Amino acid sequence: MASDSEPAVSVEDRSAVVIGGTTGIGRAIALAFADEGADVVATSRTREAVEDVATELRDRGATTAEVTCDVRDRESIERLRDVAEETLGSVDVLVNSAGTVAQSPITEMSEEEWARDIDVCLTGVFRACQIFGRTMTEGSIVNVSSMSAGQAREARAAYCAAKSGVDGLTRAAAADLAPDVRVNAVAPGFVKTPMAGPKLDDGSSFRETVDERTPMERVATPEEIAGTVIYLASDAASFTTAQVVTVDGGYDVSSL
Repeated sequence: MASDSEPAVSVEDRSAVVIGGTTGIGRAIALAFADEGADVVATSRTREAVEDVATELRDRGATTAEVTCDVRDRESIERLRDVAEETLGSVDVLVNSAGTVAQSPITEMSEEEWARDIDVCLTGVFRACQIFGRTMTEGSIVNVSSMSAGQAREARAAYCAAKSGVDGLTRAAAADLAPDVRVNAVAPGFVKTPMAGPKLDDGSSFRETVDERTPMERVATPEEIAGTVIYLASDAASFTTAQVVTVDGGYDVSSL
């Protein structure tokens, strides 16, 4: 147990907004906040998904609101902020987890695919940091990046570029919003989520290759990424800002 002089890894009684919080890593993050005693608004573009996760949050004792959000639409993010502040009183934590990935080689990638990934994965994070940063008087912003930000990934040019941008944006936003609001990012490695698709299913050749290279000999669960976000949002990370924390089981540094 932490002493009075040791900041605790706790988000109890805090209020969080998780953009992209209805599926995959974002959903795990939203539910983790609720399990740890926070009130949470989890949002995405899909009304049904928002309603479903809101039910789960309420079942865990969290106060929440049902509001959709499209990070490509500034007014949509502003509406989300207003609803969250009205419902929760204030926003202590913002998590940016909305994402998409175009899977085309650079020679075949369309302008539309490129623009979508950049707009959702990078410019959407900028919009949310700006809009929420204007009214947050204290607290923490956590952006979901990717280990792909620093790696060469086949047929992922737009996604890699966007996530590299998220890392730079995180550091710049941390400088602008300090000292009252901390801004960090978590960079997951391979995580079994709906967006990952069947390539990470047990027994697939790609999964076997990943497991062999990863010192932990497996892929992550969404809940393992959520744990790092809880830490970054807590007082235990009160002197941590402008950082990108990689959670990949050692994959990135493995020489196996």
